Amino acid sequence: MTEEMSPAERFAASRRRAEESATALGRFRELYEFGLDPFQIAACQALEAGSGVLVAAPTGSGKTVVGEFAVHLALAEGRKCFYTTPIKALSNQKYSDLAKRYGAEKVGLLTGDNSLNGDAPVIVMTTEVLRNMLYAGSAALDGLGYVVMDEVHYLSDRFRGAVWEEVIIHLPPSVTLVSLSATVSNAEEFGDWLDTVRGDTKVIVSEHRPVPLWQHVLVGRRMYDLFEEKAGPTEPRGRREVNAELERLARMENQRGYQPRGKRGREADRERERRARSRVWTPSRAEVIDRLDSEGLLPAITFIFSRAGCEAAVQQCLAVGLRLNDEEARSAVRALVEERTRAIPDEDLHVLGYFEWLEGLERGIAAHHAGMLPTFKEVVEELFVKGLVKAVFATETLALGINMPARSVVLEKLVKWNGETHADITPGEYTQLTGRAGRRGIDVEGHAVVLWQRGFDPAAVAGLAGTRTYPLRSSFKPSYNMAVNLVGQYGRHRSRELLETSFAQFQADRSVVGIARQVQRNEEGLDGYKESMTCHLGDFGEYMGLRRELKEREAELSRQGAMQRRAAASDALEKLRPGDIIHVPAGKYAGLALVLEPGIPGRATGDHHPRGGEFHDGPRPLVLTAERQVKRLAQIDFPVPVEALERMRIPKSFNPRSPQSRRDLASAMRSKAGSAGWSGPARHRRQRSAAADDTEIARLRAAIRAHPCHGCDDREDHARWAERYHRLRRDTQVLERRIEGRTNTIARTFDRVCAVLTELGYLDGDKVTGDGRRLGRLYGELDLLASECLRERVWDGLGPAELAACASALVFESRQADDAMVPRLPTGKAKDALGEMVRIWGRLDALEETHRINQTEGVGQRSPDLGFAWPAYRWASGHSLDSVLTDADMPAGDFVRWCKQLIDVLGQIGDAAPEDSPVRRNSRRAVDGLLRGVVAYSSVG
Repeated sequence: MTEEMSPAERFAASRRRAEESATALGRFRELYEFGLDPFQIAACQALEAGSGVLVAAPTGSGKTVVGEFAVHLALAEGRKCFYTTPIKALSNQKYSDLAKRYGAEKVGLLTGDNSLNGDAPVIVMTTEVLRNMLYAGSAALDGLGYVVMDEVHYLSDRFRGAVWEEVIIHLPPSVTLVSLSATVSNAEEFGDWLDTVRGDTKVIVSEHRPVPLWQHVLVGRRMYDLFEEKAGPTEPRGRREVNAELERLARMENQRGYQPRGKRGREADRERERRARSRVWTPSRAEVIDRLDSEGLLPAITFIFSRAGCEAAVQQCLAVGLRLNDEEARSAVRALVEERTRAIPDEDLHVLGYFEWLEGLERGIAAHHAGMLPTFKEVVEELFVKGLVKAVFATETLALGINMPARSVVLEKLVKWNGETHADITPGEYTQLTGRAGRRGIDVEGHAVVLWQRGFDPAAVAGLAGTRTYPLRSSFKPSYNMAVNLVGQYGRHRSRELLETSFAQFQADRSVVGIARQVQRNEEGLDGYKESMTCHLGDFGEYMGLRRELKEREAELSRQGAMQRRAAASDALEKLRPGDIIHVPAGKYAGLALVLEPGIPGRATGDHHPRGGEFHDGPRPLVLTAERQVKRLAQIDFPVPVEALERMRIPKSFNPRSPQSRRDLASAMRSKAGSAGWSGPARHRRQRSAAADDTEIARLRAAIRAHPCHGCDDREDHARWAERYHRLRRDTQVLERRIEGRTNTIARTFDRVCAVLTELGYLDGDKVTGDGRRLGRLYGELDLLASECLRERVWDGLGPAELAACASALVFESRQADDAMVPRLPTGKAKDALGEMVRIWGRLDALEETHRINQTEGVGQRSPDLGFAWPAYRWASGHSLDSVLTDADMPAGDFVRWCKQLIDVLGQIGDAAPEDSPVRRNSRRAVDGLLRGVVAYSSVG
């Protein structure tokens, strides 16, 4: 190329290179062995010119290079740079990377678990740590020049997303912000907001993947491409279409249908026969890995949306003798694992499943999920990056920023549990998961493989793979802690103005424009409908009003009848006692059942609710069904009143988790019911409808018949137009209310939060009281409840282990279903204090309802969950890991995670407690009791 240049062109190119090498970017580029991509160069140039940047690019494209350039600029200018991440594991990883590049003396780490070199010019931290620094006015902010917010799209997270917006809004204007995001479809909108609140911000969007991604579907033993290219006269390069062979297979399978499941033996015979005559089946997990290995597509990450499924997948691969490592690799794995786990006591290794885990690692196979011990997860990540683990079965949490790229990504299913229901994964989630495929600088191409399942729809998968809609939606809501900190720094009026600059309000204000246009179109439609419903005999609007009144009156009487039936059923449920044998009249568990616990508010064990909203619809008895299942029933299972058929004693030795114990008690229940002469449910007679005797309904029917329009030949035609008019009028009123509701929404919520705080004495106008300053040091969902417990000295008489049990209710959230047993609690003072915490929460809940603070919108105090109180109490009391985990029925990783969150909140409680309070001293002792064994292992590599 240079040979073809003229002397003048060569001189100009030489000058450009010389000028660039003199810039910070030129010196930065020399640190890398590879050249930078155009989007990286554009973002770095904007940073060096003094602008903030928003970089939106696919996973694995090298966005973090821009963040590292901000670190480079800060060090060159003698200023500080904070590098924030959403999760501690990512903070640990980024700390390790930066410490290797710039030296450990220049890089620090601040997370809830670790504090290393906190005065360094470059500090890696979780976003919450920076938020707390800003509210506390920390001296560490002095000299801060740059803040990198990695994975900034996390602000869509409904639980933690508000923290990102708090940081962006409250950072000093002198700080340059570097926002790194996954590919989002509204990057320009987010960039406009950043430009508004942070000043000049350049938006850099790249949808180019540095490693091309190929989409496949694995059907039986054969791998099909999801797309095929078809050339046409106007498109010589071809256009992507769904593979016709896949669509043909899907049609064949759907037409063939599936026989209902019979006995297990016949089902297995049919499956073998079907596989023999057909190429279409879902391959087993071991078959998938074996196939990928033979195709040269390992290492691979298989996403399974279940922790138990990940562990089962490893065991299935081991059971069939799958080995992906040779003897040399096995030795390297064992040496690294023994080095990393040397700090774990021998007696804990068996409890943690160490030897089974090690066997899988030696064969090159591992699981990766939140239930694993952090040390185990980090070892899996390190071995995978080194190529010593070649097949990882992971939950979707692995997709959140951890640097674990693979050659291939496998998706078992395209449906996952979202906490409430089984739902299809979104295009954004699909992009995030498959983005792990293809290692830059190693692989020529990456591969995303979806497994064939019954009812497979190739077009739907193509829609997921081909859609790039992943909009960023704000989840920002004011909290109590946020309110006292804002008012303390800025006063009420200025705080209100600050909150109105949030991305949430920015999006709400923009959305109003489109709604207003729709209202205008609706009003034009209403004029046309009104003309079409005109009747020459009289006022048809008046006539339709009478018909609607009649319909509404009939519906109201129907509702009243249903409410009376529910009330009667609820009254009957409140009379039940443990040991009552009843007949459940409806629902999934209809039939004989034995009441184990009546599930009446205030009467559960320990005089508390097991979970916050569990009893809001009335009693929910916990029963043993005739089918030997222990289930918590709901009001919907009792459409009619129920009464005890017979009573029996429940043995003290009854264990609801033991199948044998459930079988014995269910058998005794059936015998007892039979001996009492019960032969089946009684039939309930339908009662006479209330509408038949209602005078208002009779009056309305008479008025309708007497109206002039009733005799019109075109009456029903007019009525159809009138109904359309009514529906459009109602829809328009809804839109008008939405416009009204979206204007100043954040500020209105802030006013309600401040009203609660004022009533409780935390705020006095623009002044934050002493109690308010204490609340300002408490972070978390239950900040106000913790502050009230300190103010009312609920925890003063507790020992360290008892305090740990009570504080656990502020952080723990159960993963179990609603039909779980009431949690076991420590006895004595701890149990009394937990009961008092629940009563205080009830008072706060009622106060929030008075001030129209709605928990479903993410504002307010959820109910304390007591499910971790017993494990926390026992661990803080010094019991062994084996006995605590066995008793808690909890994975080691979950146990460690909850303990670390508990240690964090105990630290906050200790700092916020009055100087003379024993809680200050006991919280530190509780931390010492918790921070031992598996909980104390350092997770910084």
